[in-house]
Amino acid sequence: MPERTSYDAVIVGGGHNGLVAAAYLARAGRSVLVLERLDHTGGAAVSTRAFAGVDARLSRYSYLVSLLPPKIVRDLGLRFAVRKRTVSSYTPAVRDGRPTGLLVGGGEARTRTAFAELTGSDREFTAWQRFYGTTGRLAERVFPTLTEPLPTRAALRATVDDDATWHALFERPLGEVVEETFSDDLVRGVVLTDALIGTFATAHDPSLRQNRCFLYHVIGGGTGDWDVPIGGMGALTDALADAARRAGAEIVTDCEVTGIATDGRTAEVTCDQGTVGARRVLVNAAPRELARLLGEAPPPPAEGAQLKVNMLLTRLPRLRDPRVDPREAFSGTFHIAEGYGQLERAYQQAASGTLPASPPSEIYCHSLTDPSILGADLVRQGYQTLTLFGLHAPASLFTADTADNAATRDRLLAATLAELDTHLAEPLADCLAHDADGRPCIEARSPLDLDRELGLPGGNIFHRDLAFPYADPADEALGDARSAPARWGVATTHPNVLLCGAGAVRGGGVSGIPGHNAAMAVLEEE
Repeated sequence: MPERTSYDAVIVGGGHNGLVAAAYLARAGRSVLVLERLDHTGGAAVSTRAFAGVDARLSRYSYLVSLLPPKIVRDLGLRFAVRKRTVSSYTPAVRDGRPTGLLVGGGEARTRTAFAELTGSDREFTAWQRFYGTTGRLAERVFPTLTEPLPTRAALRATVDDDATWHALFERPLGEVVEETFSDDLVRGVVLTDALIGTFATAHDPSLRQNRCFLYHVIGGGTGDWDVPIGGMGALTDALADAARRAGAEIVTDCEVTGIATDGRTAEVTCDQGTVGARRVLVNAAPRELARLLGEAPPPPAEGAQLKVNMLLTRLPRLRDPRVDPREAFSGTFHIAEGYGQLERAYQQAASGTLPASPPSEIYCHSLTDPSILGADLVRQGYQTLTLFGLHAPASLFTADTADNAATRDRLLAATLAELDTHLAEPLADCLAHDADGRPCIEARSPLDLDRELGLPGGNIFHRDLAFPYADPADEALGDARSAPARWGVATTHPNVLLCGAGAVRGGGVSGIPGHNAAMAVLEEE
């Protein structure tokens, strides 16, 4: 039960963004209550012993860190660290009937050689360096603005200070610059994948949702690096919960919020343990859930588009490409069926209502970089984890019926693993570990599973379509554009109800940025 009847701030949802907001506000001396529906905090950023009797703590949902600002780690004194992967990616291919692939990493000379061997010249590598040099400069300039008041479009463009880059990434469909810059289909596909993580779109989608997704994937940390959380994702959210409690925040789990009432100055939050008052309510849930709690009309439907799979192996499988060590290939992002043409075909098939014949996906092995998530016996025996993220699997391909959802998910999983097997020298099934009950150590989640388990609308990992990180005049309907919540991109139609989750402007990913920004908006108004 909550200890008090009224708080300065009640935070609905104990995911990582809610915990960030709680820690900042409590450190500033505010009374803070966090209410979490589940029996644990962490939301989608948790570590779980997923397989019965097996000592392996897997990052069940979200799994890599890019957007978490070091500022938040420092400000909150978090006992948390990340580790860089030694290889960026490996993409297997068949050229002239011979298994080959593209390994990006291991130093500039090695990467240059890999590009030349695959494509026959230095052209693509030179283009790659130039392109990612440009995105690197963009990241250095844009990432620091994410924890500042929301800039106008003109101000952000001035910060970028490169009209060609602005035009290419903020105004034109990403496919245009990819096709102008690169010639090789596989190289084009590797670039495009960052635009399609959890985003159902083509390279030429006029809405530019693919551009927005790409932007957030290449600016993280000011470098675009995607790092491995030491101890798994649960290590981050456990550290955040500890920081919030140390600062004085109260966290109540197993407590589902059922309603929010507000007159714009004060609010009441009703949960299954009673009602508490609040000066402000910060909602670490999707805009759909906020509308439900307020009794208002829901926003336009959101839709996720991914298959998430966790596996534990007794050993890494051997590759058909004999030149590449599996320990290198799987330590970075292992791209499957993600050539440029393959991605487009998969999109068109899914858009027509059928499962992709060759489902695109990407895999990485957390335990190669951070073996601490495995028990000592598993490490000694050579066990490894695999995390697979499938693309172009929109929620519309699945049905709400539990049995039908499971059957479709199993068909998609089988097709995805079959596609992986085409690049392996042995079936992946031969490498799967088994749990205490003799079952293979593999679990999969469809978008509808993520909706049911985490409240992600349609399984959308961003809660709704990502927005460009600047003020959009269309959002002025959310209230006074001069108000602190609007200035920080966390406003709703109610002055004292703020979004602090992924659905806020500059939300999405494991970042803590919306939680930070909501807390800053509260403190700025007082």
